Amino acid sequence: MRGQADLFQGLDVIAPSVQKPVTSDIQLKPQGQRRAFRLDPANFEMAADSLEASGQYRILRRLLPRPVTASRIALPGGKLAVIVDTETTGLDHTRDEVIEIGMVAFSYDEDGRIGEVVGTFNALREPSVPITPEITRLTGITPDMVRGQSIDLDAVEAFIQPAHLVIAHNARFDRPFCERLIHGFSLKAWACSHAEVSWSNFGFEGSKLGYLLSQCGWFHQGHRAVEDCHALLEVLAASLPGDAGSAMSHLLISARKALLRIWAEGSPFEMKDELKKRGYRWNDGTNGRPKSWFIEIAEDAYEMELTFLRREIYRRDVEPFTQKITAFERFRSTS
Repeated sequence: MRGQADLFQGLDVIAPSVQKPVTSDIQLKPQGQRRAFRLDPANFEMAADSLEASGQYRILRRLLPRPVTASRIALPGGKLAVIVDTETTGLDHTRDEVIEIGMVAFSYDEDGRIGEVVGTFNALREPSVPITPEITRLTGITPDMVRGQSIDLDAVEAFIQPAHLVIAHNARFDRPFCERLIHGFSLKAWACSHAEVSWSNFGFEGSKLGYLLSQCGWFHQGHRAVEDCHALLEVLAASLPGDAGSAMSHLLISARKALLRIWAEGSPFEMKDELKKRGYRWNDGTNGRPKSWFIEIAEDAYEMELTFLRREIYRRDVEPFTQKITAFERFRSTS
């Protein structure tokens, strides 16, 4: 193996000053007197490994999308999932419009092991309303980029048709926009990698995609639809700390569980703060659902929640309207 000093030949790299002695072939000058090295591009990975091994550096590698295989068919015993991401003119799916959609289709098995990428899709769309400077700042999409562009909806329908599962990092946002584009999205089971993986339990201090990706050792060009899909795939494939398996395995466990949505209809107004504290959310009734506070809980928590409502909120026997919610209904705007 080449000596560590030999790695630093070919490219200028500035070595940071350190306060403790470094045992290596490279002699660093005191603080304020930095030494430049030439690093051969052929040795980038060896140099990165050496820096990580020192314990004084953390390396982020540029995310390179996985190659796409020729077949769109799942392997025997396997299934297909589609990661989807949308960029829009705003947050309201009833009024705002999709200006970009990106998708990555991949195979997986029942245990959450991720196989090959079998297809990608990306398209821009010119909206009927102007793209604001704020949306351009957030998405990187300018009016010039979308001028004259449209999304081939038949192609989108064909792309998602074989999928057993659709995954988004904020499915509560993306699913309503996608369903407004294509009816086929409403027929699919959905999973949310943001809400259905307990990232904090695995030592992550945040759940934004860019943060999760950096914790897995990668960086990418964020806020463009298909790039974010590739990024999410690597986050789902990464091994979690403590031999906890992959994030995909935990996402599948969550997605397979049915939830109960309990509606606290007619609850006393003065109890609204208690409901909020408990995790209830308000629905204003404009989406066809009850105008009421509601909560989604695991099936085995139903009796405890019913006791809470009867004793703390209504203070009488009630039988609240309750719905069973599976991955096919979860995150829908009108479910």
